[in-house]
Amino acid sequence: MSTRITVIGGGPGGYTAAFEAARAGAEVTLIEAARMGGACLNWGCIPTKAFKASADALETSRRLKEFGIAGECEAKADMPAIVARKERITDILRGGLEKTCSRLGINIIHGRGKVINAGLVRVRTNDGQDLEAAGDSIIIATGSTHLYLPSLSIDHKRIITSDDALQLDYIPKRMLIVGGGVIGSEFAFIFRSFGSEVTIVEGLDRILPLPSVDADLSKIMLREMKKKGIKCELCQTAVRAELSSNGVSIVLGPSPFVEKIPSSAQKEKTIEAEVVLVAVGRVPVTKGLGLEAAGVGTDQKGWIKVDERCRTSVPDIYAIGDVLGPSKIMLAHVAVMEGLVAAGNCLGMDKVMSYDVVPSAIFTSPEMASVGLTEAQARQQGLNLVCIQTQFRELGKAQAMGELAGLFKLVVDKDTDRLLGAHLAGAHVSDIIAEPTLAMSMRATGKDIAKTIHAHPTLAEGLFETARLLEDLS
Repeated sequence: MSTRITVIGGGPGGYTAAFEAARAGAEVTLIEAARMGGACLNWGCIPTKAFKASADALETSRRLKEFGIAGECEAKADMPAIVARKERITDILRGGLEKTCSRLGINIIHGRGKVINAGLVRVRTNDGQDLEAAGDSIIIATGSTHLYLPSLSIDHKRIITSDDALQLDYIPKRMLIVGGGVIGSEFAFIFRSFGSEVTIVEGLDRILPLPSVDADLSKIMLREMKKKGIKCELCQTAVRAELSSNGVSIVLGPSPFVEKIPSSAQKEKTIEAEVVLVAVGRVPVTKGLGLEAAGVGTDQKGWIKVDERCRTSVPDIYAIGDVLGPSKIMLAHVAVMEGLVAAGNCLGMDKVMSYDVVPSAIFTSPEMASVGLTEAQARQQGLNLVCIQTQFRELGKAQAMGELAGLFKLVVDKDTDRLLGAHLAGAHVSDIIAEPTLAMSMRATGKDIAKTIHAHPTLAEGLFETARLLEDLS
């Protein structure tokens, strides 16, 4: 009799685990409450990149004279058409996932699962039926959802989430974005390109205030936002909101999260907006999952706790993806690898998840990408460092493309020449980050990159030129 595995959640981690187990001969049941593909495919990664592609095309149309293209261009954002294109893309990809499930013999149940024990999940289907999925092990991959602020009551019309922003059929004249992290920053550039006046409110003292984002990248991001006309209100938080017939009035106050508040942020101020987009964080999707009764351990905020093999406190119950929370890394590609680890261990293997080398990409304008330690993190560890960087504009390909903003920064252990981190800003760095990620995975040195022939003219040459600076420091 084949191993029976029940996967709860059909996002990147869940469907990857289901595919892996099914290909290995397991009998797999996949439970999904909404759409196959989860938040990433339906409300996150893919839809926002479709929006960004439209924004990039619009920005290019405004720069045609720079490229020697004569004639007038009256291009503008057609929101219903942009939303329709986004829907076509997600429909195609979701259909591909469903076909793969069918081909692999995976039983899909559309509904909400409740864990009874490692061998049983009860499901209330979306059409009201009660079913049971019995098996040998369970993989929980229910993901995360929006964090709501008490001061900003979401009405999905004037005060919205990122999900709502992807359904807007008009361009807000004035958009206020609460949260200057990845989601807020990406939407800021998108809607600024579409024609909105955009203001970002961030409670900390820099844009993209993530530990994994190097301070030099945050500086570039703030500079490029200002160039685009995106206003940034740092060290401030939204105190309260008042709805009106024309939009929303948001009162900002000094942030409780920053010790030294600049004078410009010490007094309350009011900002008027047509739409307020709240993008301040995520919470786990575990309501009704039955974790406590089943004995599955969570932390104080409800994130599921697992070991290095993605095992929970209950034998044969595993958890992967965003539901593990920020103690791990909440990225789709991390969930994929966790899915492979969990599926393998359900099948009797001994797989271990490593978070040592994980790339991240932020699809702003310009893009940002990182892997490994930031300069600040490396210095906190007391390492003997050398940090080297070059400017994006020094590349011939960047000049030819008209994409000048950005940099290449490498963080290197001075004693061993080991590459500790890479932090990139510029066009297509979300693709270029794969090279230093592989280098770090292979424990290559900065000088190994300098010895590698890079094609010319390319943007990846920036890594080559930056690494070559190590030779001058020898």
